[in-house]
Amino acid sequence: MSESEFLAERFEAHRGHLSAVAYRMLGSRAEADDAVQEAWFRLNRSDTRQVDNLGGWLTMVVGRVCLDMLRSRKARAEQPLEPDVPLPGVVPDLEQDALLADSVGVALLVVLETLTPAERLAFVLHDLFAVPFEDVADIVGRTPAAARQLASRARRRVQGAPAPDADLVRQREVVDAFLAAARGGDFDALVEVLDPDVVARAEAGVTAGALAVAKGATSFASLALVARPALVDGATGLAVLVDGRVERALAFTFVRDRIAVIDVVSAPERVAALNIELR
Repeated sequence: MSESEFLAERFEAHRGHLSAVAYRMLGSRAEADDAVQEAWFRLNRSDTRQVDNLGGWLTMVVGRVCLDMLRSRKARAEQPLEPDVPLPGVVPDLEQDALLADSVGVALLVVLETLTPAERLAFVLHDLFAVPFEDVADIVGRTPAAARQLASRARRRVQGAPAPDADLVRQREVVDAFLAAARGGDFDALVEVLDPDVVARAEAGVTAGALAVAKGATSFASLALVARPALVDGATGLAVLVDGRVERALAFTFVRDRIAVIDVVSAPERVAALNIELR
């Protein structure tokens, strides 16, 4: 076995763990895959012969990559979407998620999106993966005591997070209102049905906040005209039909009778893998 093959084998042994860390950090399967791939590139460019704990080293690398991605996401979060860019949202690959033994609940992903990048990293690495605060501090560039405070603040937010609503009848009413507002380009009506901290996610990126998400949604009035209420993998959502076929799908998560997360799938192979029931 060559040295490169041996290195690849060792990396693959840690891929599941790295994917779990990245997914919890980013909340997006596509972005998590990108982060893990970047960790592989960095491994190939580094001399790890003196690294005793490769799994720990790779976890730190993925943490740094995810932190950079989260900071970049926050920097552009308030930028409105252009009409040719899909509403942000990604429905995680179910087969991949099955590899994550303690998969992330929707409520946790919703509240994680409200944290600062440093808070999110400290909470995920320490509370979910038992990474010492000394290592967390090294990634965020702060003292261990400061890293501990970051995790503590994040923990309080997570513990106080409301559970997602489960009333399908009420959810349908909210979706109908969202659809009517999008069709009419009614910005105020869109904001009314969105949670103030709503997160919209897609392969193209993430948009956070009711004002930014509503502004993006108003630019999709033409698509809203051909959208129909649907269940998307069991979640209340919308299906956009073009020539009789589903061109994209939106799945919603609700908190306190408002839309808290919008997951939009537009890639043909992802759409084909969804279970969509038109209502």
